[in-house]
Amino acid sequence: MGIFSSINIAATGLSAERLRTDVISNNIANATTTRTSEGGPFKRSRVIFQPIASSKPQWRTPFISEDLDNGPGKGVRVLEIVKDTSEGKLVYDPTNPDAIKSGPREGYVEYPNVNIVNEMVDLIASSRAYEANTTVIQGAKEMFNAALEIGRA
Repeated sequence: MGIFSSINIAATGLSAERLRTDVISNNIANATTTRTSEGGPFKRSRVIFQPIASSKPQWRTPFISEDLDNGPGKGVRVLEIVKDTSEGKLVYDPTNPDAIKSGPREGYVEYPNVNIVNEMVDLIASSRAYEANTTVIQGAKEMFNAALEIGRA
């Protein structure tokens, strides 16, 4: 692990959390969109992260068994952005142009499956994770500066 490994790892977290924030913002912006270009109401999206693990562990921690330890990590990456396929809430509004025209749900409008409260909780969690990664970078910067000061003495 090099001198800048902690900064590189935190940078992957910053990038991933930025995308997560963008996806959450899109969900909130489309919380009332009943018609999309694909047809039907907007469907909520979620971001799936995956750790970036070392291919060859250089060292192991003695506190975790070998079958659970993948070695030191190299950060996180976005694996995929998935659509939540659960149904949205139905509201009876036969005058709405997006109302269902026939069947047992005639006159109902399906709204997006976006819950604003859940999205805000996810947004706060993403924001805190972003802050934690910036704190790691700031701490590494301070350590490097302290090491330079020791070298000058």
